[in-house]
Amino acid sequence: MFEKILIANRGEIALRVQRACKALGIKTVVVFSEADRDAVYVRDADQAICIGPPPSAKSYLNVDAILSAALATGAQAIHPGYGFLSENAKFAERVEAEGLVFIGPRSETIRLMGDKVSAKQAMVRADVPCVPGYTKALSGDPGEIREMTQSIGLPVIIKAAGGGGGRGMRVVYDEVDVVAAVAATSEEARLAFGQPDVYMEKYLRAPRHVEIQVIADTHGKAVWLGARDCSMQRRHQKVIEEAPAPLIAPEKLSEVGQRCVDACEAMGYVGAGTFEFLFENGEFYFIEMNTRVQVEHPVTEAVTGFDIVVEQIKIAAGEKLSISQEMVDSRGHAIECRVNAEDPKTLLPSPGKITSLRVPGGPGIRFDSHVYPGYVVPPFYDSMVAKVIAYGKTREEAIRRMRVALSELEIEGIRTNIPLHMALLHDAAFIEGGADIHYLEEKLKREREAA
Repeated sequence: MFEKILIANRGEIALRVQRACKALGIKTVVVFSEADRDAVYVRDADQAICIGPPPSAKSYLNVDAILSAALATGAQAIHPGYGFLSENAKFAERVEAEGLVFIGPRSETIRLMGDKVSAKQAMVRADVPCVPGYTKALSGDPGEIREMTQSIGLPVIIKAAGGGGGRGMRVVYDEVDVVAAVAATSEEARLAFGQPDVYMEKYLRAPRHVEIQVIADTHGKAVWLGARDCSMQRRHQKVIEEAPAPLIAPEKLSEVGQRCVDACEAMGYVGAGTFEFLFENGEFYFIEMNTRVQVEHPVTEAVTGFDIVVEQIKIAAGEKLSISQEMVDSRGHAIECRVNAEDPKTLLPSPGKITSLRVPGGPGIRFDSHVYPGYVVPPFYDSMVAKVIAYGKTREEAIRRMRVALSELEIEGIRTNIPLHMALLHDAAFIEGGADIHYLEEKLKREREAA
């Protein structure tokens, strides 16, 4: 087992990883920007090193500074958390080249799955169901583009091969617009991701977003830990997640889960990962794989009793998976609400000083957060300040417990999206379960028009 791990991230995930390290008796090194100097995980680290000013490009994305900190402190491994450099193949490659362990997949695996075209090709080979479309980058030839469009059938969606976070995508409903859409998306991809390659898929009109959590060791074994529904989204950003995914036949989930396990073992995948699918009319369609721990991993931990972050670390140290597929036992239901520092009406970021904080509690409630009274939410990073997780024996009990938890949660000094969460927890479509990925956006649009 490692003696010291460097945590190359910030916020609640930095604290989450630090807690896992402490549970394993591992010392931690925390790197931080000047904006995060007063963070609790910085104070609690065995060693903490400032790596630059607040902008991410000069701190949390500064590969040289992070590696220098790891080497100077004698860290043996680096945990990237999520976001920032967690899915950066070049960073993983540099970590490996320095003789350190990257707590995640190998660099070549990250590169394979980070390119949406090569990822889809790998899934086709592994017999994982994919969205109908082409498994190669578009050439830009107008004739070929129109031919592909006719073959797939309108509407289609043009996606950046190296995209993510909802950027680099265009939906086309009319064939006359498709060539221009490909050119525009390609240019957007070049500017945003440094890679102009785009591809085409069938656009599903009302799918759900369902994902399969997997974890695999260095000995060729993998397991899947159940499914999550992440369909409550705004601007392609998840707002509420839950496990298991409701209203999907268990045998259907088992089938796709096993295919994900087979794909992991075929590609030699190592560490935690998530296969993301669109689910429509009873069928799964692969869209991408996240080669890291997810923001929403606590709901899977709640229903399985399995510590994903601790297992990540053990696997990176060379240990075999601590469980087999037969040992994975999902019980009850869990819901996670992402609490963001944002205006509940305009949904614009609301950085500032938290003057007081009341944390919820009670049976089945988990509160993951790095903030405290007096903490200043900086304007430089993601606006999430906390995650509230509610567990119950049934989905109905989890919803009831979440309502109570959110009614107790008080964060003063900044605006938050707690009112949005409370409204959704009383929304008929959410209570019924199975709402599609467009539901929340359309609901908010109707409310704005009615105001």
